[in-house]
This record gives sequence, C-alpha cells and structure tokens, in this order.
Amino acid sequence: QVLLVESGGGSVQAGGSLRLSCVVSGDRISTACMGWFRQVPGKEREGIARTRAGWISYAESVKGRFTISGAKNTLYLDMTRLKPDDSDTYYCALGRGSVCGLGSNSYQNWGKGTQVTVSS
Repeated sequence: QVLLVESGGGSVQAGGSLRLSCVVSGDRISTACMGWFRQVPGKEREGIARTRAGWISYAESVKGRFTISGAKNTLYLDMTRLKPDDSDTYYCALGRGSVCGLGSNSYQNWGKGTQVTVSS
C-alpha cells in the first residue's frame, strides 16, 4: 500500500517562506512521477510542480518562487516569496503511468493535504 503524508503547512506573512514535506511509504520516489498540487474548495486542483528522474517542471504561477526536490523517500516543496493567492491546501501525489505532467490524471496516489495560509 502506498501512503503519502504531507506536513509543514501553516500560517505565514506575505513575502515569507515555508517548506512542505511529503513522506512516502510503499514505493520509491526516485523512480516515480512525483507532483505537488494545490486546491481551494470549489476550485479545480492545480498542479504546480512535478519531477521524475531529474526532469522538473513548474506551473507559471510558482516558477521562480517554488522548488521541488526529494531525498530519502521524502518529497519537498520549498516555497519563497509567498503571496496571499498561494493560500490553499497543498497535496503531494505519486504516479506510475507513462505520462508525468501537471495534470491530476498522471497520479494514482495522493496525500490528504496540508494547509497553507498567507496573510497580507
């Protein structure tokens, strides 16, 4: 069974930074498609960063501010220069299909999310 558990969310002022972590058990992140998503209730889940075998891509909304990385079966998202619009629930996801993109259909396993709130 694959389990993903996010942590590191919290409240921060605009301009601040946070590091999100996602501990994965039951699979190896080094060979999987790993992604970070975010979602506000009532809106579609937005893919913001993904990585597989060293290939990385970001959504335009976070490019230059967020960094995805991984080590020892933990996926990270380093978030800097945070804005109030970044306030969301953040999810990590793992996929084993042939396509590894920023769309949610690339992923079969999801964490339960961690909340990020950015105040102005």
